[in-house]
Amino acid sequence: MPSPTSADEEDGLETCVLKTFDLDLKESNIVTPSNSLKAELDGSTKKKYSFAKKKAFALFVKTKQVPVPSYEVKERRWRCCQQLFAEQTSIHRHVATQHAEDVYQQTASILKQLTAALRTPQSLTPTDRRSSPKDCLPPSQDVSAWLPDVSHVSPQELRSGQGNEEGEVLLYYCYCDLEDPDWVCAWQAALCRHLHLTGKIRIATEGINGTVGGSKVATRLYMEVMLSCPLFKDYLSEDDFKSSKGGSHCFPELRVGVFEEIVPMGISPSEVSYKNPGIHLSPGEFHKEIEKLLSQANQEQGDTLLLDCRNFYESKIGRFQGCLAPDIRKFSYFPSYVDKNLDIFRQKRVLMYCTGGIRCERGSAYLRAKGVCKEVFQLKGGIHKYLEEFPDGFFKGKLFVFDERFALAYNSAVVSECSYCGAPWDQYKLCSTPQCRQLVLTCSACQGQGFTACCVMCQDKGGKQASDPTQDSFKEECECTARRPRIPQEQRA
Repeated sequence: MPSPTSADEEDGLETCVLKTFDLDLKESNIVTPSNSLKAELDGSTKKKYSFAKKKAFALFVKTKQVPVPSYEVKERRWRCCQQLFAEQTSIHRHVATQHAEDVYQQTASILKQLTAALRTPQSLTPTDRRSSPKDCLPPSQDVSAWLPDVSHVSPQELRSGQGNEEGEVLLYYCYCDLEDPDWVCAWQAALCRHLHLTGKIRIATEGINGTVGGSKVATRLYMEVMLSCPLFKDYLSEDDFKSSKGGSHCFPELRVGVFEEIVPMGISPSEVSYKNPGIHLSPGEFHKEIEKLLSQANQEQGDTLLLDCRNFYESKIGRFQGCLAPDIRKFSYFPSYVDKNLDIFRQKRVLMYCTGGIRCERGSAYLRAKGVCKEVFQLKGGIHKYLEEFPDGFFKGKLFVFDERFALAYNSAVVSECSYCGAPWDQYKLCSTPQCRQLVLTCSACQGQGFTACCVMCQDKGGKQASDPTQDSFKEECECTARRPRIPQEQRA
């Protein structure tokens, strides 16, 4: 195990990397993804594998560290999967056994960065090199230099927004080139701990995508820091942040990581770049386009197509009138959906939208690259910004969000129904059967009759497990996923 170190020594990313765990993961079955990744590497890159894996592991562990106020004894604690760990060996073992895939993703990202760095010509003179926002950062690169002063704020003000206290959730993204996403990852983890924020933040060389929850004081401070940071200040504006009622209780923990993409479309940013998106329309402009579309007698024969590029369970409870809502389960299926249904986009003016705008950035770039559309437009700020301006506009139902609130209501329309009795219903719950993570629409009356699973198969298996706790767990696949085509074929004119 690593030699004992003080809490202060562990604060530095470099120290964290060098003194990371000493578990023998190379031969462990729990990290098969990393083993397969290593096997695919060429000889020169293999030499970097051990460093990349340790760095990825250390970064992941660091994001789980519980913030400790300056006036308390600095005993380190870690929180992950709703468990509290007091020993470093315990959190290391937990991450090694339960989060191998997360570590694998970060390892792959770091390896790609290392490989790219090795291929970058080193013969350029300083005047040849383009200046970058990173040049504006302090020479020390110490993340603590970029944490806001909170001495004027009481601990209670920072921590409010927990439990039933009203706080705020911020949603934002910023596409911009980041030379050192690992440094940004360590800084974001430290910043969120410093402000007692929870949530999910994805970082890549193409930018950052975050959703954080906490007190209004904390989220305001977070926004101020992001807007003043040299890495983002030329790209982010206050209007890029979407806020809603919530708080730190909306997320079980803080998760910050480095990935290849800040939104998982499944295609390398080097192949489809955020730099070639569709034309951005303001909520007002988008509203007028939909108004014009809905006024047409035969919408399918017209040259405009309204496309929802979210997942089926999102559009099920809320969507724009007259839209095409693909029956896909993940955004990574979107490119295949476009390829399979290319004819419906041919010679069309496509109006795209998603929750906050980020999926449209690269989704529209992919559609444009196919060269079949007349024009591709996207809703700037997504449904979130549209509903702020037009709560009773053309979007009907609830806005699905990826946290424990499940949805936000801006109007009283209910566009979905109970899966069992067909009554109007739009309040999601997780399937009551263990190991199944499907979302279920089951009304109060049906819940009272015991219908709490996503399908009959899960309902039966759940009952069997309740009567026989020793029964082996079953796979996630059930009727809901088995009967749905992975990539649907649309039957449209």
